[in-house]
Amino acid sequence: MSSPTVVLVHGAFADAASFAPVTRLLLDRGFRVHVPAVPNRSLLGDSAYIRSVVEEIDGPVLLVGHSYGGAVITVAGVAENVVGLVYFSGYALDEGESLGQLQGGFPDSDLAANLIYTPFPVDGGEPGTDVSVNIDAFPEIFAAGVDREVAEVLAVSQRPLAALAFGEPAPVAAWKVKPAWGVVSAADRTINPDVERFGYERAGFRSVIELDAPHLVMRSHPDEVVTVITDAIADLG
Repeated sequence: MSSPTVVLVHGAFADAASFAPVTRLLLDRGFRVHVPAVPNRSLLGDSAYIRSVVEEIDGPVLLVGHSYGGAVITVAGVAENVVGLVYFSGYALDEGESLGQLQGGFPDSDLAANLIYTPFPVDGGEPGTDVSVNIDAFPEIFAAGVDREVAEVLAVSQRPLAALAFGEPAPVAAWKVKPAWGVVSAADRTINPDVERFGYERAGFRSVIELDAPHLVMRSHPDEVVTVITDAIADLG
């Protein structure tokens, strides 16, 4: 098999730039990389969009999802040319399960008390609700471990997630038919690390490692993240 294109899928309250250090390292090592912008409007819509991006790529694809991006690749990963899935601080949903259901089985993280809910217009329908992180709390909770000045920029440029996405059940679970690898961010204050551990163990991932890392592990530990990705590529043969 030819080396797959690595598609990096960001999560909520972030954008494609959250993968910038990892993207640079992968490009420097000669890998083909694509980092699409996730709309963050609904799990089903976001997954359909990422799947459409993947299916336009010639050749095999390794899907890498961070945080909410893990839920997105769980659904989008059934695309025929996806050969593997890698989760970082991610939600590995089961078929028929929503983000809220998976997260609800564990104590709240520090994030829950620091979320802001804001209406946004929807053409021809009732307003939607955007969920974002309180800007003042963002550096300590969502961007812990990141340079403070960088964290402040990430806080004011965060990409909200529509509340709708929390309640939508995943129609499929790609990890049931594709090999998967996972990283638990043991110092995560955004997602309870037990949510990550539970999802990965239930799915029977090929490999799960724990890093003493915060939620934005690809910012705080880019070398380790790249090693996990390249090891997964090597494992695929």
